Amino acid sequence: MPESKYFYLIVGMGVVTYLPRWFPLIFLTRRKLPEQLIEWLDLIPVAILSALVVPALVTSGEPRNLEFMRPEILVSVPTFIIALKTKSLAGTVIAGMFLFWLAGFF
Repeated sequence: MPESKYFYLIVGMGVVTYLPRWFPLIFLTRRKLPEQLIEWLDLIPVAILSALVVPALVTSGEPRNLEFMRPEILVSVPTFIIALKTKSLAGTVIAGMFLFWLAGFF
């Protein structure tokens, strides 16, 4: 592939990456969004994180099998409670790692 095609490829990837981000920023900055839409948009990060984390917690193997007594899910519950109580990212990560290490013995 000639070097000029790499340049066009990189520029194209940049456009595809940043255009969807800049479009709402440019056109919605000066507008007042409905409160219901703002509340809905606030839930998107939680939904994405849940969609990424929950399958890894409750499934295993190939093909995927549903398992609720995995150490990962047993450790995630107290770790979540610690996160709610302390609101400390570092403390939550350290507690979760310690609990996972502790669960490895059982």
